[in-house]
Amino acid sequence: MTLDEVERAVGAAGLTVLGAASEGEDTIVLLGLSREGWDVFAAAPEYRDGGANPLDRWSQRVVGALGESLNAEALFPFGGPPYQPFMRWAAASGLMWPSPLGMSIHRDHGLWMSFRGALGFAALEGTAPATASQPCDTCVSQPCLKACPVDAFDGENYDVTRCAAHVGSPEGAACRERGCLARRACWVGQDFVPEPNRASFHMRAFLRARSDA
Repeated sequence: MTLDEVERAVGAAGLTVLGAASEGEDTIVLLGLSREGWDVFAAAPEYRDGGANPLDRWSQRVVGALGESLNAEALFPFGGPPYQPFMRWAAASGLMWPSPLGMSIHRDHGLWMSFRGALGFAALEGTAPATASQPCDTCVSQPCLKACPVDAFDGENYDVTRCAAHVGSPEGAACRERGCLARRACWVGQDFVPEPNRASFHMRAFLRARSDA
């Protein structure tokens, strides 16, 4: 099995390879939604059935099926504790780093990436470590830190309470309907900025998670 073969298989399912990392003798391939993946998910029964956590349930089904067909272990960032070390794998991939907003930034996807799962392979060809440069290191203006309407980010801390209060308010309609304005301001990954339906789906999930906390 090669990484190219994995990329073709996950692409057909609405997913994309975000990076790969070594874990002992194994290789962990990290997966996120592809550009077309939102439409695949939106047409799935999990999106329409009214149940809780539709994207996680879709991810479990799709990544689980990929694991079976590719002879790999399906791994997920949710469902714990204990939780799988996705952030450690992300750092080891050489394609993702911490950003000034506190969330990870990807070489290509920018701040618009989230892990839908991973596949663990006992042997996988074509997974040499990436050697990309952290884009934030050369970003002088740091527009992400200036775009938040309520200054929820200061480069070191994220005031999630202030953020959620704004997103849920009448004044937060732009963030709620189009996605986080701080993330949108980043010049990396502009091709992956979500359309309104996808952005509002994730922001509603964010507000539900805060109300349940």
